[in-house]
Amino acid sequence: MHVLFVHKNFPAQFGHIGAHLAREAGWRCTFVSEKPPTEAAGVTNIQYSVKGGATPKTHYVSRTFENAVWHAAGVYESLAPVRAVVKPDLIVGHSGFGSTIFLRELYPDTPVINYFEYFYRSRNSDLDFRPDSPVEEADRLRSYIRNAMILLDMEYCAAGYSPTHFQHSVMPETYKPKIRVLHDGVETSFWRRRESPDRRLGTLTLEPDERLVTYCSRGLESMRGFDVFMRAAKLIYEAYPKVKIVIVGGEEVAYGGDTRRTGGKSFKDHVLSQDDYDPKRILFAGQVPPDTLAQLFSLSDVHVYLTVPFVLSWSMLNAMACESVVLGSDTAPVAEVITDGENGLLCDFFDAERLAARALEVLEAPERFRELGRAARGTVEDRFSMTTIMPRMREFYEEVVALSPHR
Repeated sequence: MHVLFVHKNFPAQFGHIGAHLAREAGWRCTFVSEKPPTEAAGVTNIQYSVKGGATPKTHYVSRTFENAVWHAAGVYESLAPVRAVVKPDLIVGHSGFGSTIFLRELYPDTPVINYFEYFYRSRNSDLDFRPDSPVEEADRLRSYIRNAMILLDMEYCAAGYSPTHFQHSVMPETYKPKIRVLHDGVETSFWRRRESPDRRLGTLTLEPDERLVTYCSRGLESMRGFDVFMRAAKLIYEAYPKVKIVIVGGEEVAYGGDTRRTGGKSFKDHVLSQDDYDPKRILFAGQVPPDTLAQLFSLSDVHVYLTVPFVLSWSMLNAMACESVVLGSDTAPVAEVITDGENGLLCDFFDAERLAARALEVLEAPERFRELGRAARGTVEDRFSMTTIMPRMREFYEEVVALSPHR
């Protein structure tokens, strides 16, 4: 079996799946991405380039679609010269970037599976979940056009999958039967608790009576509740002086339009300017390597994860796999995984005071909550580990190929 994975990043959602299939099943796995050509863990990456895209003159609502078309063209142009040697039995691609839409012309007999991460809605969604962030009319209109390439993929793909039931629930009713719920998997052999008897990680040293609160997000932004967390963080260190708070994440906005409401500065700087925060209590670590993050999760007494109803972050599951006591927002994607008091803790997204109070309960007696971390690890092993996911993923891929009318 030869699988062609398509994503603008590498390894992204597919690299570890390709590595497993190459290692465990002997499949040939090729990746096409914007990253430089490479070969890692049995997966060969071919680079594509984007030669154009949306400009300020492009209508605001259609810029996502315009960029997706250029990505699709880049993928097509990178594979056209090598189609005599790159002849996949199956194409698997992330929908939304537009990467696979033209590949039917290169490989008319090859079925395509698309990974559907999210479907945008103008109301009752991530867009208007926060009443403190007014929605501009242009963004409501844009939500329809942001789905254009996703809808094309839904129509033309042989099958699709979404990683969680919540993410599947927002897909159009017409196409839901074509899309199954199947997570991309967590490498629990890597994301596991790391013991640190001296409670030291790089320049971070915790005294025996000190506690650690962690927060992690790719971008420090409103959709991931960074501002809510910061209000809670101040309440935590004021009530419990022997605490250190470590925040992992970049200053870019990955989702949403925060910078339009902050005068162009980062949402992090905007939030910090709203209050007087003690820099001795809060460490901004920026982006850190995965191994460092796993060690940090293992040291943490309580890990806070907040999100509006949107894509569930890998970081929450990774923290759970490291046996962190996760205090999450009581929103649909989180509540699908965490049951309050059983494998973690839940709190209303907007309630910084309650968030701080629940965190303080853990900090006062962390050993009393350790069982939640162990149960969290069990949840990830049972539902999201590669051991659980890969047999289902391989069966799914083989089923789609077998049912292809051209086979």
